[in-house]
Amino acid sequence: MTQSNKKFLLKDHLFNRKKVESIAFELQRVHPTFQAKGFVSDTVKGFKERELKARISWMAEMLKKYLPPDYRKATKLILKSLPPPADPSLSDGDFGDFIYAPYNEFVFRYGCNENDLEFSLQALYQLTQRFSAEDAIRYFINAFPDRTMEKIHEWKYDSHYHVRRLCSEGLRPKLPWAKKIGLPLESALPVLDELFADSTRFVTRSVANHMNDISKEDPSLVVKTLLRWKSTGRQKPEEMAFIINHSLRGLIKQGHPEAMKLLGYAKNPAIRISDFTVPGKARIGSSLAFELTVHARKPCDLIIDYLIYFRNKVGELNRGKVFKLKRLRLDKGEEVHLRKTHQLQANMTTRTLYPGEHMLELQINGQSRGKRSFEIY
Repeated sequence: MTQSNKKFLLKDHLFNRKKVESIAFELQRVHPTFQAKGFVSDTVKGFKERELKARISWMAEMLKKYLPPDYRKATKLILKSLPPPADPSLSDGDFGDFIYAPYNEFVFRYGCNENDLEFSLQALYQLTQRFSAEDAIRYFINAFPDRTMEKIHEWKYDSHYHVRRLCSEGLRPKLPWAKKIGLPLESALPVLDELFADSTRFVTRSVANHMNDISKEDPSLVVKTLLRWKSTGRQKPEEMAFIINHSLRGLIKQGHPEAMKLLGYAKNPAIRISDFTVPGKARIGSSLAFELTVHARKPCDLIIDYLIYFRNKVGELNRGKVFKLKRLRLDKGEEVHLRKTHQLQANMTTRTLYPGEHMLELQINGQSRGKRSFEIY
């Protein structure tokens, strides 16, 4: 396999020799006796048998091996070696550089204790401005909930948007790839009550993701909270609309009545569906092209989705996967013809396609508008 067609692996893109050498140089610059060559050699050697998250943990172990044995002294060297924080004047951003993730793990592994609590939380405050400490802070939330929440309530007013984002992201009930936390869902609301009005999309996106997490457990709490936020007028209308839409995306797919009402979509809009056709057969590796026409009897706003009920390996249809099709507004007497081509890839990482009968369901404003069966072969 040539270099040009070598398979892209995220773990190798984020954690490789060049990246490790960069932080080794930074550490050696502030700690001249740091054995950079040994650190790089041992770290990279351990990458071969480890996936992405395991590489983060492995690097934390290597930091423990090569830095001074005293936790605080080692952490001070880490902090001293850091590059400048992400630009606090930006209106959006990303996680930062993944190569700094092991520093966060180093802090929660060796500094999540009573004696080092304040020191470690301050270290995470500095580190999150280079790479999000959203996972690391959760170990402190579980071990020292009251004192950590005090710090989060202080940070929610911080001038740096990465710090403010941490206050929402670190408390998310269903944060991907992260430690679970034991706090009640509503415990984060006083934090979100401040952050929803943030001027930075990086923060408000986290707030909306947080609300989407909550919606999976308590939809009514989310709708009620969004209505309350909207009524305050503290957020710009266009940004409030983004927060509401992004917060309710899971409930929209389910056709949740309260969510649809908040967004202004009628449960039973005055429309007529015609020419809803789905091919009878489609081959694995090809595509499924279906179409329909929507006629409006009155002005209406529509969210048009479709569900595919895939057959599993034992021949049963699953509960249906929702796919987005179109959002639109129709005036009285207006009609629109829609056509969608859905790819039926043979080697998807998320799903295996099995031959046999499948089902496609049309969903408008959360309500079923017809089903059509088709065969995959």
